[in-house]
Amino acid sequence: MNENLKNLRLQLEAKKGFALDMIIGLDGFVDVIIHVVDQRKDFENYTRLATISDMAARIGKAAGLSANFEWVPQNIKLGGNGPILSNALLEYGVRLTYVGGLGANGIHPVFKPMADKAAAVYSLSDPGHTNALEFEDGKLMMGTINTLDAINWKSFKEKVGPPQKIADMINKCDLFGMENWTMVAYMGEIWDGLIDEVFPLLNDRGVKPLAFFDLADPEKRTASDILHAMKQIGKFESKFRAVLGLNEKELYEIAEVFGVELSENPDDKLKQAVCDTYKRLGIYCLVVHPTKEAMCCTADGFFRVAGPYCAKPVLTTGAGDNFNAGFCLGLSLGLDPASALTLGVSTSGYYVRNAKSPTFDDVIGFIGRWEEGSL
Repeated sequence: MNENLKNLRLQLEAKKGFALDMIIGLDGFVDVIIHVVDQRKDFENYTRLATISDMAARIGKAAGLSANFEWVPQNIKLGGNGPILSNALLEYGVRLTYVGGLGANGIHPVFKPMADKAAAVYSLSDPGHTNALEFEDGKLMMGTINTLDAINWKSFKEKVGPPQKIADMINKCDLFGMENWTMVAYMGEIWDGLIDEVFPLLNDRGVKPLAFFDLADPEKRTASDILHAMKQIGKFESKFRAVLGLNEKELYEIAEVFGVELSENPDDKLKQAVCDTYKRLGIYCLVVHPTKEAMCCTADGFFRVAGPYCAKPVLTTGAGDNFNAGFCLGLSLGLDPASALTLGVSTSGYYVRNAKSPTFDDVIGFIGRWEEGSL
């Protein structure tokens, strides 16, 4: 592993000053990061419920009765898969255009720093709102999303421009990311609009740009909706190298919809789910990021790397989006899949320890410390 980290660090050193152009969308959330009180000692001091299991047990005790939960806000930050992904890519120095729900009548203040760094911003709606309950072993996201219904193909064209302008923008980009299919109700309509109206106007390029998709926990969507979305993503392969990013829970949900029969052996289950689901997608790459590792499948095979696991993270909300930023940057820079995965876990590893996305120099330094065993 140390040799791989050294090779990645040297590759990144050689790529300083890179120039990449990306378009990202389509959601937008205001996130309130919250701790849930376990025991209050006095008006100023309390202990928090440490794990989701602790929270579940407390809720279970209230069944048939009632209970009071005290939430203590820690901070308010920009949220949504698209904005967090974009914020991380902007920290890396990507030239980025954002299209999504950042405010109907002006940019909401939480997105202002991101918008100021972006090359262009097209806001289609007010943002959603998320109460993110943070625990040491994960998070519970309580979202309000009705404002995102204004994000549709009509508003996309009204705010960004006609199909020819959209095609001109895509023709110049290295990656087009369309995030949070689950919560953006008319995302599929936008994909259809792009396929039908914009694809015929796109240039044929020697190396196709990347298209990155993040479903964002599709459990509440029907199996038929999910299968339709998978077919739509497959259509992007004609003009892009399509990449679908999933966490472990999402992987098993998609595998189930495809009818993938999973191994009962825990050591084989994850790899088999990734490989068999990839075969059914018909796209360039499937990438999956469990908590302690990451893996992907491409036409060149299956790749798996361990991550720099952090037992006591400062912040977990956004860790997956930061992984995606590192992985997408790695692919866009032409890194091999294993190196791109390592850049992904390094980006998220830095983020959960520091509660912010790394710069390019930050992640190189982080990889160096990981290489030395001094994280």
